[in-house]
Amino acid sequence: MTKQTTKKLQRIPSKGKVAGVCAGLAEFSGIETWLIRVIWFSGIIFSGGFFIVAYIAAWFILDKDVTESPTKGSFSSQTKPWATFEQEIDQAVHVKRNVYQAGEPPVKAFRDIKRQFDGIEARIRGMETYVTSNEYTLKREINKL
Repeated sequence: MTKQTTKKLQRIPSKGKVAGVCAGLAEFSGIETWLIRVIWFSGIIFSGGFFIVAYIAAWFILDKDVTESPTKGSFSSQTKPWATFEQEIDQAVHVKRNVYQAGEPPVKAFRDIKRQFDGIEARIRGMETYVTSNEYTLKREINKL
């Protein structure tokens, strides 16, 4: 069974130039942000102000994106030494097939996937190091008591 996620129309100020309205529209529609910006700018030039009013209205009406990525190194390396790359590992890679689609070019997607596998390998090495350490053996023996 596949998990179906619904997209929510919201502004993304961290990816936007002014207020993140175009970035939010691009993510919602699955089109590149630059293309939405070109369409919006063309609309501003040729509509006589309607798109400016629509942008300002969207700025106030649309909710701000609340998903914030945790900073790297937010996990304690003493409690979970393998969790350093956890945030990078869990990111999805979206490859675009057409120029106007949102996503990454195949070469960049390949690099991202390789970096994710390198992170998984480092995480597994960290777990193996912890499981074979004296600290783990001591904790296991104490828990048996």
